[in-house]
Amino acid sequence: MLQSSKRNGVTLQGKLLRSQLPFKKYNMKETETGSSDLTPLLADADSLENQSPRGLASVSGAVFNICTTMVGAGIMSIPATVKVLGIIPGFAVMFMIAVLVDITVEFLLRYTQSGKSTTYAGLMAESFGSLGSLAVQICVMVTNLGCLIIYLIIIGDVLCGNESGGTLHLGVLQEWFGIQWWNSPAYVILFVVLFVMLPLVLLPHMNSLRHSSAISILLAVVFIAISSAMAIYAFWKGKTQNMRLLPDFANQVSIFDLFTTVPVLVTGFGFHVNIHPIRSELSRPSDMSYAVRISLAICIAIYFSIGFFGYMLFGESIMSDILVNFDQNSDSAIGQLVNNTVRLSYAMHLALVFPVINFSLRTNIDELLFAKKPVLAKDKSRFTILTCLLLALTYTIAIVIPNIWYFFQFLGSTTVVCLSFIFPGAIVLRDVHGISRRKDKVMAILVIIMAILTSMIAIATNLWTVG
Repeated sequence: MLQSSKRNGVTLQGKLLRSQLPFKKYNMKETETGSSDLTPLLADADSLENQSPRGLASVSGAVFNICTTMVGAGIMSIPATVKVLGIIPGFAVMFMIAVLVDITVEFLLRYTQSGKSTTYAGLMAESFGSLGSLAVQICVMVTNLGCLIIYLIIIGDVLCGNESGGTLHLGVLQEWFGIQWWNSPAYVILFVVLFVMLPLVLLPHMNSLRHSSAISILLAVVFIAISSAMAIYAFWKGKTQNMRLLPDFANQVSIFDLFTTVPVLVTGFGFHVNIHPIRSELSRPSDMSYAVRISLAICIAIYFSIGFFGYMLFGESIMSDILVNFDQNSDSAIGQLVNNTVRLSYAMHLALVFPVINFSLRTNIDELLFAKKPVLAKDKSRFTILTCLLLALTYTIAIVIPNIWYFFQFLGSTTVVCLSFIFPGAIVLRDVHGISRRKDKVMAILVIIMAILTSMIAIATNLWTVG
C-alpha cells in the first residue's frame, strides 16, 4: 500500500496516506531543459525530522504564530481607520476583510492538499509556471522587507525619539537619561538587533518561535488593556472625545477617503506568506483551517478593541500612528509611567514579531536564489550567512531612511493585496487540479475585482492628497 502511494501520489489511496503519515515535501524546480519538474526535497520520513519538528507543533502554537504575523505595525493605524470610517462601518469592514481572508486561505490550503508543492511560490508555479512563482517571491520579499524596516524605525522612534513637523518627540531612553550619544537610533537599534532579534532569527523552525509569539500577543493584549483602561477612566471623568458612528461626509471625509482605509486593514490581516511553513509543522495539516479561524477571531477582537478605545481616548486628534498620541508629557509620575509602558510594550511586541516575518522573507529569498541547493534548515552555513545579511540590510536601510510611511501605505495597496486576494483567486480560476466549484470561481472573480478596484482608488487618492 505504501509503495502504491509512492508510485501514484494523486490517487485516493495516496491522499489518505499523506493526510495520516509523514510525507515527502516537493518543490517546483526548473530542469535543465527549462520545463517544470517536481523534485523531492526530502528523501524519507526520517530526514523530515531534520527539516521541521512535525508532530511537535500544536494548534495553539499555530494560532500564536498566525496572530503574531497579523498583529504587527498595522495595529497602530487601526484607530485612524475607525476615525475615517466611523465605528459601525469600521467594524463591518474589518469583519468583511476577515471573511475574505478566510476564503482565500481556504483556497490556498485546498490546492496545497491536492497538489505537491509545500510553499506559496511552488503553489503558484503549479498554476502559472516560473513566472507565477517569481511574482509571489517578489511580492513577499518587497512586503516583508518593507515591514521589517518599518518595525526597526518604530522601535527606534519609541526608544530614541524623532523629529516630526519641527517638533522633537523624545524617546523613552532620552526621557530617562537625557540625550546621549549612546541612545541615538544607530546605537540603540544595533543593540536590539544583536541581542534581541539575532538569537530569534537564528532559530531554524517556525515552531521554535511559538513562545516568543505567545509573548508578543500578550504584549499586544497589555497595550490594548492599558489603552482601554485609559479610555474608560477618561469616560468616567467626562474627558472622552466625541465619536462618530458613521463617516463624516459633511466636513472631513469624502467617499474616496474610505478606500484608503482598506489597505491598512488588508495589511493587518495579511498572513498568507506564513501559511505553508506553519502548516508544514502541524502534526495534522488539516488543523490549519481551524487555527486560521481562531486566529482571525482573536485579531478581529484585538483590532476592534484598539480602534474603539483609541478613538474614544483621542477622538479627531488621533494620528495615523496612535503611538504618537501617547508621546506627551504627563502631569503625574503615574501618568508618565503609563505612557512609557504603552510605548515600550508596543516596541517589545514588534521586536518579537520581527523574527516571524523574517522567516518567510528568508525562505523565499533562498528559494529564489538557491533553488537547487539542499533545504535551508539543513545547510547551517548558508542559513547563518543569509540570516545575517538580511538582518544587516534591514538595519542599514532603517538607519539611512528615517521615515517610509508612504511606502508602507503603498505596500498595502499593491503587494499585500496580491498575496492576500489576487494570487489565491487566480489559482482558483486557473484550476489546474480541476477541484474548483462554480461558486469558488464566482467568489474568486469578485475578490479579484474588489481588490483591484479598491487598490487603484486608494493609490489614486493617496497620490492626489500628496500632490
